[in-house]
Amino acid sequence: MKNHRIRIQNRILISALLLVLQLAFLFLLIYDSSLFSAFGFYFSMFLGVVTSIFIINKRGNADHKIGWIIFILIFPIFGISVYLLWGGGRVLPHLKKKMAICQSHYLPHLIKPKENIDAITYSDLPHSRQADYLVGETGFPLYKNTSAEYLPSGEQYFRRLIEETEKAEKYIYLEYFILAEGYMWDQLHLVLKHKVEEGVEVKIIFDDFGSIKRQRRDFIKNLRKEGIEISVFNPIYPLFNTFLNNRNHRKIVVIDGKIAFTGGINIGDEYINHKTRFGRWMDSGVIIKGEAVNSFLCMFLTMWEFITNKRIDMKSHIAKSENIDDAFAIPYNDGPLNENNPAEGIYMQIINTAQKYVYIMTPYLVIDDMMISTLSMAAKAGIEVCIITPHIPDKWYVHNVTQYNYLELLEAGVKIYEYTPGFLHSKVFLSDDCISTVGSVNMDYRSFVFHFECGVWLDNKEAALDIKQHFREVLAVSKEIKLEEWKKRPLSKRIKQAILHIFGPLM
Repeated sequence: MKNHRIRIQNRILISALLLVLQLAFLFLLIYDSSLFSAFGFYFSMFLGVVTSIFIINKRGNADHKIGWIIFILIFPIFGISVYLLWGGGRVLPHLKKKMAICQSHYLPHLIKPKENIDAITYSDLPHSRQADYLVGETGFPLYKNTSAEYLPSGEQYFRRLIEETEKAEKYIYLEYFILAEGYMWDQLHLVLKHKVEEGVEVKIIFDDFGSIKRQRRDFIKNLRKEGIEISVFNPIYPLFNTFLNNRNHRKIVVIDGKIAFTGGINIGDEYINHKTRFGRWMDSGVIIKGEAVNSFLCMFLTMWEFITNKRIDMKSHIAKSENIDDAFAIPYNDGPLNENNPAEGIYMQIINTAQKYVYIMTPYLVIDDMMISTLSMAAKAGIEVCIITPHIPDKWYVHNVTQYNYLELLEAGVKIYEYTPGFLHSKVFLSDDCISTVGSVNMDYRSFVFHFECGVWLDNKEAALDIKQHFREVLAVSKEIKLEEWKKRPLSKRIKQAILHIFGPLM
């Protein structure tokens, strides 16, 4: 095990070192020919200014532009080169085309009954525009025949995951950002191995960046020997790669087309508090049963084909749904390969449509002026806006950017709490005892712009009340951030937060 850790560390260090060397070589190559001549210096400054003007006039997030403009004006040619690699656009066109082709093989299998839109318009007009927005932006249908079970902790999520995988008869599909060896994986692996022996199809997708330090040397090889199919998203190589910054942050489980899991929980012992990282880890998820499972199946199969180039017959994997619930649900995904931004959009729709309150749990609050304005205007209009973030962070620099945004929100009347027992990793929105969304989407630029994400929007009173109860329990062990106290924080902390905030979109 020690040798394995050394090998993994060496892989990471070598990859990072080679990338740094490539950047250093590019830097020296450029500045060796520009700084030692007046023409080269002024030409590089001219290009920096022209590029900055281009960035300013380009459609996109204003806060995201500022960090790049500062970087480019300090290091013009080098900054432009790095911007073209990792900041100029979301991804290369051929990847967008490939994803569109893959999705076209599965999305048409999802039935889109118009009567569901008519039903929500009739029964819940104030919130029907959220459904219209998500259906239009993502292409995924609005479902009625669907139930939702909220899971307020990683421990409960894990227990239910084991229970449901043990019942699988045809297939088990899992997609995670982190798949880490340890107690949680060992227990799940025993079930999966047994199910393969029974003839159940098991497929797993995990992100290489999220899992690179968490697996033994022969992890993938051994699973494939057992009959478990593995697909690794975007493997890390020590070469310039415009797609390197885009990771698969989704958490999806689909079992027999009858049940699906999503939320913030990965496969790792910290998520079930079997090991301690950053105090007590607080997370949540949701179980979906019924017709809406088909959308999660579509998401998984699309990603599987995108990575492996292997097409799967979706029609044979769709299960017949029984009448379950009259509540509404829309599973949705987002990512850098589409021009829209539905994950951030539905958050803003929920805030804008709220009549009484909006409750939010998020590990990060790295948001732009538009989101801050949306939250602030809701609070000023008399809506109770309450946000819970972690007290013990997993990334100190991101936490500083999160805290930088407190002041303006507090001044507008937004209530902010920090979960004092440890790290809060839940990504949950709740409004007016009926509307909620649970998924993998953080309130930060990585989730909104760079990562592949997913979630489920629910117009479901029973699930909403369960989330509300959990929110109150979390609130009871959280510390409220008071405006007057926050104004008195040390000057050094204010300066650090202000500087880091500038580069928040690049983190």
